[in-house]
Amino acid sequence: MDLKTYLSNEGYHIDDFEIMVEAFTHTSYVNEQKIPTVANERLELLGDAVLQLWVSRHLFFLKPPLSEGDMTLIRSRLVNEGSLAKFARQLNLGAYLRLGVGEEKTGGRNRDSILADLMEAFLGALYLQKDKENVDRCLKKVILAELEVALSGEHDDYKTKLQEYVQADTRKTVVYEVISTKGPSNAPIFEVVVKLDNIVFGRGVGQSKKKAEQEAAKDAFSKLVV
Repeated sequence: MDLKTYLSNEGYHIDDFEIMVEAFTHTSYVNEQKIPTVANERLELLGDAVLQLWVSRHLFFLKPPLSEGDMTLIRSRLVNEGSLAKFARQLNLGAYLRLGVGEEKTGGRNRDSILADLMEAFLGALYLQKDKENVDRCLKKVILAELEVALSGEHDDYKTKLQEYVQADTRKTVVYEVISTKGPSNAPIFEVVVKLDNIVFGRGVGQSKKKAEQEAAKDAFSKLVV
């Protein structure tokens, strides 16, 4: 099945097919072409804004109303790299991605970063079509089920919360570091700090590294989400 058939079967109303092809064009493919070809970075930027607005608006109208902090947290769970890659897989977008030979050989078609970018570019291209319901049609297919999970608190641990919050805007990774271990060997007490860009954002103490990391993440999260 080609891209045009896929879009039609999924119920999208496309009047500018060229922009859809652009959404599925990775830079590695462009670099190998002898004729001018446009990659999907600009659409990716647009799609990111479209996604942020769509999710924020949906969360705003939930009943009972969510606090600003809860809206921020839940949005971060829905728009991070892992979630976007998951959505792209659910929609089978990777099957239509135009990749360079080298990127194809190294598994780029299934790489989270590439699929997340593709998902955003796809949304950007859908937004530029005359039928503005395309974006709504797409996101309802993948996000509503994830929203129920996010609202249920199924992933309610502070390390997950903190990482999702940070990745929503920066896609960076927080780092945990044990700075001291006290007490007897059979009952040690660990002190851990959590860092972002080598800056300490939180501290935690626990009877295991895992517990101390959770406490450090909780401390950092409470400072970042106010």
